[in-house]
This record gives sequence, structure tokens and C-alpha cells, in this order.
Amino acid sequence: MALDYRKCAEEIAANIGGGSNIISAAHCATRLRLVIADNSKVNKAALENVDGVKGMFESNGQLQLIIGTGTVNKVYDEFLAVTGASAASKADVKAAAASRMPLWKKILKTPGDVFVPILPAIVASGLMMGLVEAIPKFWPAFGSSDWYSFLDLVANTAFALLPVLVAISSARVFGGNIFLGAVIGLMMVHPALINAWTVGNYGPGEIPVWHLFFFNVQQVGYQGHVIPVILAVLLMSTVEKWLHKHVPEMIDLFVTPLCTVLVTAFVTFTVIGPIFSVFESWVLVGAEKLVSVGYGIGAAIMGAIYPWTVVMGLHHMYNVIEAGMISNTGVNFWMPIASAANFAQFGACLAVALKVKNQKTKSVALPSSLSASLGITEPAIFGINFRFMKPFICGMVGGAAGALFASWMHGTDAAGEVVKFGATTYGVTGIPGIPAVNNVPMYLVELLIASGIAFALTWIIWKEDEPEKKAAAPAEAPAAPMPSVVRCAAGELLQPVAGKVIAREDIPDETFATGILGDGIGVEPTSGTVVAPFDGTVTSVFDTKHAVTLEKDGMEVLIHIGVNTVNMNGDGFTAFVAEGDEVKAGQKLLGFDSKKIKAAGYSDCVVMLLTNAEDMEGVECGLK
Repeated sequence: MALDYRKCAEEIAANIGGGSNIISAAHCATRLRLVIADNSKVNKAALENVDGVKGMFESNGQLQLIIGTGTVNKVYDEFLAVTGASAASKADVKAAAASRMPLWKKILKTPGDVFVPILPAIVASGLMMGLVEAIPKFWPAFGSSDWYSFLDLVANTAFALLPVLVAISSARVFGGNIFLGAVIGLMMVHPALINAWTVGNYGPGEIPVWHLFFFNVQQVGYQGHVIPVILAVLLMSTVEKWLHKHVPEMIDLFVTPLCTVLVTAFVTFTVIGPIFSVFESWVLVGAEKLVSVGYGIGAAIMGAIYPWTVVMGLHHMYNVIEAGMISNTGVNFWMPIASAANFAQFGACLAVALKVKNQKTKSVALPSSLSASLGITEPAIFGINFRFMKPFICGMVGGAAGALFASWMHGTDAAGEVVKFGATTYGVTGIPGIPAVNNVPMYLVELLIASGIAFALTWIIWKEDEPEKKAAAPAEAPAAPMPSVVRCAAGELLQPVAGKVIAREDIPDETFATGILGDGIGVEPTSGTVVAPFDGTVTSVFDTKHAVTLEKDGMEVLIHIGVNTVNMNGDGFTAFVAEGDEVKAGQKLLGFDSKKIKAAGYSDCVVMLLTNAEDMEGVECGLK
């Protein structure tokens, strides 16, 4: 019996509180996407029983109802008519959903939005930097070689110019022009400014100053900083948007970029930067006082909050404290505290890497944890721990425990004087710090305590978020596994039919090849059986049995046999499944006769597309 689209739409509207409770509504290939004003008015149990609704879940502030390909658009049209809601795009719904988030969630979400796109650069540079810095500790001659100089340049580039990467990504997040964002980032690390990492070498009155109106601005760069860059680009994007709305189109191209850069630069160097520098000074003075608190309490506190200073971009300034300690006492007793904090983040990140099932997350977590063990924690913190928060907090606990232990480990010299546990240099933590400490066995125990506690707590407390899955109905045993041909953050798609895999662009049909219907691959088949590319749900089977759609964990997949084969009206095609069936990877879905297809004058190329690829992160197509 055909679905009554009007009745389906009316029942959905009635069970979500009516049209007045809808902020935004859109649909994709299989789902109705809604942003609801008051979730307490939603009757979820009744929604799941509405005829035509095959499933329901909530994601990123959206209520998503699975209806099916070819049906959802008709239900959506009736839904708009019933509720009086206005049509919206998926982007509009995402924006509406984001606006509904609590303020604290938006604040925590922003660093992740900024850093996720630049993670590959950070992970690669962080891993290489740790290795390059570690080698000279065991092979001193390498430190003066040309290879060291070259590899050091390659490794340091992303971190030396990190504000530029952060500025570009921030502009994308805040809706500003990414090239203007790049200008702001470059401006903050301009070579004419004193490098922020060497400013401690200048004495009073030696730092040049700009006198701008009633502001006295020190000419110092922002290397290693994150928060002031994000704030500067937020300001830039806000100014740019305002100008675009108010400047006449005739002169907008010239006036808007000029005024945007000038205003942002002035406010950044006169207000945002200096205020943040004062805040830095407060943190550093407080850190020195905390370390001096007795019974190791201060060290434990710093071991816990150290990762937060990494998040704020303050940690590089600790070199000033460390240099002062070495100058006064000959021992840098800050280094073990920093090592405990960093190695604890390594332990937490490693636990995520070993526990997580999502391959996208695992591919980031493993190298990030290795980077953290070598003292470069930004990839682990921004890419994994801070993003999921619980591993970050577990790392703070491990860092506190390790730092507390380190504060108790003091020895005596030949004269019987107490020698604090520490290092004779600064700028290294984790494994590369082993040759620098004055008590290697205690240092190794400290690292084991910090990382072990963080690892254990993360393993116990943190759980990977997984969408609820329907219980699979008994099915025939799947066929032999096929290779992975499409991958994304949500999972992977296996090859749906035996044969030669070809790129989407080489599919002999313009609609498929151009990606209008989504990203994926084609297969020149050598068999006549199409199998499921994953464990999932069949959302529709075409009447002509030449195509099927499936869904799993938000991935919407279309498998289409041949080009223009709809004209064959089902002749030569067989369906082994029905709409709503739960299937296993490798289970038979469709059968087809290649000879009949070719005799009818059509290509038998089997197409598999991720139809909502634009919503998925890290989509890759082709044999792995």
C-alpha cells in the first residue's frame, strides 16, 4: 500500500508540537532534518510509530527522521504545507542547530572547529619535531649537521607559523574571508616584530615601541599563541560582515578589505594582544608562586592546569621561568612538572587510540600520542583529548600525580646540600628530556605514574559515542569480505561487486561522474551480484530493482547498476532484500544480467555513491 504523504506529514507535525515549535526544516536524500524550539513537546515514541518513519535520532542539535529516498522529498513538501514552515537548506538547519547550543558548548566547540582542519599539518610537524629534537640527545654530532638544520626547518614550520594556520581556519569558522584571515595571521608573526620566543633575551627599554594615539605598543610577535589569533580573526570577520552590509557595492571591493584589515590590525596590537600579554604575566607569576608551595601541592596544581595553558597558547612563555631557575640554582625544577603534564596527555591520548573504533579518530590519535610522548602535545590535546574533554581531564589528574611525585624527589650533593630534582636545560619534555634530567630512574618512574594514571582513567571513564543501532534481523551468511573503496569519519564502504574499481570521474555517465549525486566509485563488474558494503539498513529498493539505498551511522549510500538501466523496467534484475531490512556486509542485495544490459545498449558499470558526502568528514574514495 502506497504511503499517504499528507497523513505522514500531519502525524509528524502533531508529535513535534506543531509548526510553532519548528525553528528550521530541511531534508537530505533519506532524512527529514528538524531543529525544534522546545524538545519537551516532542513525542518520540509516537514519532517512531508514524507510518513512513523508519527511524529517528538526534545529532548536533537536529531531530532527524529517516523516511527514505524518493519519499522524503514528498513528505517534506506536505510537511511545509501542513506546518507553514519555510524551506531551508541543510546548511541553514546546521546553523540553526548551532545557535541552539548552550554558550559553554559553543566555546568548547570553537577550538575543535578551528583545529580539526589543520590537524594533518600539526600531527606531521609535531611528530617530526619530537624526533628531530630527540636524535641529538643520543647522537650529538647530528645536531651540528646539515640534515639536522634541514629537518628542523621542515619540522618547525607549522609551529613557527601556527598563527597563520589558525587564522585561516578561524576565518572559515567565523565566515570571514580566509585570505584576509591569512593576512592577520601573517601580520602577527611578521619578521619585523621581535619573535615572542626570544623576547626574554631583551632587557628593560630594549624592546622597540610604536606610539599610536595614546597607545604604546611593543613590537613583539605572537608566535606560539592561539587565543589572541582566534579573537583577532573573530573581530575581523565581524567587521568584514558589517561592512559588506553597509558599504555600497560600487566601492565594496576596495573599502571593505582595506578597512577590515586596518581596524583589525589596530585593535589586535593595541587591545587584544596587550591584554592577553598581561594575562600571560599573571599566569606566569602565579605559576612560580604555586611551584614554591610546600608538600608538593603547588606542583600538583601546576601539573593539572599545565594543559590548559597549552590550550591558551601560554606554555612557550615558561621558558622564561625555566631559564631563571637555571640561572639562580643551576637546576630547572619546572621541567619535571611540564613532563608529567605532557606525558599524562600522551597516556590519555594513547588510551583513546587503542579503545576507539572510529578509524578517522584512531588515525589521528595514534600519531598524536607518539608526538605527545616526545613533548609535542598540541596534536594530542587539540585533536583528541580537549575535543572529547574526558581524556583531557584524565590527563590533568595523571599530570597532577606525576608532578606531585616529582616534587618529592630531591637528592643531596657531595656537600650534603639538597639538590632539587630537575634538568640542566629547558625546552624539552617527555622522552627527549631523559638525557637532560639529574635523576633518570626517578624521571622514568614519574613518567610512568603520570601516563599510567591518565591511561587507566581514560580507559575506564571515556566511552566512544555511537549512534543507537537497530537489532539486525537474521540474515544469510555474508560472502567473502571485499576491499574498502570509500572511507570517511563515520566508517567505510566495501566494494559492492567483484570487478575493476574505477574513479567516480571515469563513470560513463555525466550525472554520476560530476558528483552531483555524491562522491564514490564505479565498478566494471565481473559478477552479477551486488552485496552490502557495510552492516546497515536498506532504506529503499527501486521498483525496477536496478538500484538500492542504504543507511548506517549517518552515511547514506546509493548503489546503482548500469547507466540508464531504469529503461529496462526490471528485466534482468533481481532484488534479494526489501525496504527496512537489516543487512550484513557482504550480504546479497541485488542480482543482474550483464549480457542483457549490454544487449539493450547500456553500460553495466555498477555505481556506489555516498550521497551525503558533503556532510561527512575526511571522505576518501578508491582502493585502500
